[in-house]
Amino acid sequence: MVNAFTYIDNQLYAEHVPARVLAEQYGTPLYIYSRAALIDAYQSYADACTGRRAKIHFAVKANSNLAVLSVFARLGAGFDIVSGGELTRVLAAGGKPNDIVFSGVGKSIAEMRMMLDMGGRCFNVESRAELAQLSRVAGESGRIAPISLRVNPDVDAKTHQYISTGLKSTKFGIAFDDARTTYRAALDMKYLRITGIDCHIGSQITEISPYLDAIDKILELVVQLESDGALIHHIDIGGGLGIRYDTETPPDIGTFVKTILDHFDQRGHSHREIWFEPGRSLVGNAGILLTRVEYLKPGAVKNFAIVDAAMNDLIRPAMYGAYHAIDAVTPRDDSQPLVTYDIVGPVCESGDWLARDRPLILESGDLLAIRSVGAYGFSSSSNYNSRPRAAELLVDDTRVHVARQRETLTQLMDGESALPHYIK
Repeated sequence: MVNAFTYIDNQLYAEHVPARVLAEQYGTPLYIYSRAALIDAYQSYADACTGRRAKIHFAVKANSNLAVLSVFARLGAGFDIVSGGELTRVLAAGGKPNDIVFSGVGKSIAEMRMMLDMGGRCFNVESRAELAQLSRVAGESGRIAPISLRVNPDVDAKTHQYISTGLKSTKFGIAFDDARTTYRAALDMKYLRITGIDCHIGSQITEISPYLDAIDKILELVVQLESDGALIHHIDIGGGLGIRYDTETPPDIGTFVKTILDHFDQRGHSHREIWFEPGRSLVGNAGILLTRVEYLKPGAVKNFAIVDAAMNDLIRPAMYGAYHAIDAVTPRDDSQPLVTYDIVGPVCESGDWLARDRPLILESGDLLAIRSVGAYGFSSSSNYNSRPRAAELLVDDTRVHVARQRETLTQLMDGESALPHYIK
């Protein structure tokens, strides 16, 4: 895999651009993505799918920036969306309607109509109630909705409980024991057309075995469904392949894809199209977040490095206890003693931390690079504490594209209004 963020002459570079120069020009906090890293990750999937009946749909929730989406659209990717906003973004980035799959547990009537009107590829339906609603909306629109059901196989993905979605205790999918009767109900709805079956068991998965366990259960169900008259053209195994943040050892993308596709072949299902929905594994390690040290605050129990990025910019550590490697953009002389710091932000919460117990050599004003933030970094950022959201850049060799301008304080109040004077 391409590592686009490396040191040259004791300076961190983003591809062939010094990170320090980008921070000086565009300010911090600052997200930076590497086009080369995005292409390399996607090509690893595409190469492993060559000659096989397989399709790659990027999970937009991982990173919905238009520049990132346009990279994948130009490579021929499909897209997995979970909202009307993501649908709008994909189309604006050049995605093809027939390559869009609409997932998510709470699709609104308006979102269903949007997808139907633009001719999307498939709805991944997650409940009996949604199935009935979609049938009504499709009928009112005079259209036939292509569907698959997201089936919950009750398989443990062996990942964080917040991102494990394949167990019966989660809100996602249709219970495995209810799937056959739900498909039978769909067969009787004349405005629906069954095209496949969907399964997504979680995120940041570092072993292949949970996927194989889920696939085996789904294939048993497929045989029953086809005996009932449902035609299953595709099997969507979702995404969730993990990346390395610290010491994780996930399988490489090519090995993962080949193992999955070979398993379908060995089970006698090579005639079906297999859909992958990667998110994190395409963008996670393609992004860094630059932040500047504002203050060093020594303490009796902890030493704090207070930086200008915060939990509103990167929520993963506060939400999941997630680990992100942090490096100095310009490392200081290692003859100086290391000091162990918690890296914290200015947000008024004790949970506002980005890293804990990191040995570093720091002074106020130093730049730090938080690594592996391309997935669920900016896409889950917020304006908490009325903080403007960061700028985003996409670097291509020596070229720099402003993928999103930094939000201004004025923009924070767009759409709001103070109480009028006549209300006492």
